[in-house]
Amino acid sequence: MAPRRPSSRAKILKAAAAVAREAGIGHFSLDAVAARAGLSKGGLLYNFPTKSKLLEALVEEHLVEFEAELSNYAACSAGRPNALAASFLAVTRDQDYPQEQQPAGLLAALAKDPSFLEPVLRFNRQTLTRMTATASDPHMVLVAFLAIEGLRLTRLLGLDVLDASERAAAYAKLEALLAASTPA
Repeated sequence: MAPRRPSSRAKILKAAAAVAREAGIGHFSLDAVAARAGLSKGGLLYNFPTKSKLLEALVEEHLVEFEAELSNYAACSAGRPNALAASFLAVTRDQDYPQEQQPAGLLAALAKDPSFLEPVLRFNRQTLTRMTATASDPHMVLVAFLAIEGLRLTRLLGLDVLDASERAAAYAKLEALLAASTPA
């Protein structure tokens, strides 16, 4: 059986993320995305009638991918203390891209329209609720969640002051904290 070809939608989203990352938010255009995806602008507009719809889809795609990875990690670590929170940390650490490889589509979408934060806020609220509901120490998991998000957002926004060894140490400390099975 031949491998499945990616759908036009998937090609467009991949191209849009690449254009946002390479050209920057100010130079993100539907023409550039269509060219990168190897489609006509009409083909792009058939899938995403506006730039806003395309950017919104980039945010949604990022959340879907993150949730899928989170579910995979959580399934592998079921039964461990704070399994979901530890899985959230692991996915975040694994996605800790160098600055030039950050999920630029997410940043581009948020810069274009801050209302695109709504699905991110819902996702984070639901994830935090799930993590604290299954935690040995819900308050410790809350603090860990804030630290993890701080690490991710400073990197995403280009505000990271940590070197690689400091980031690794922070992730290791958070991992050890979440591995504890009793409240601190």
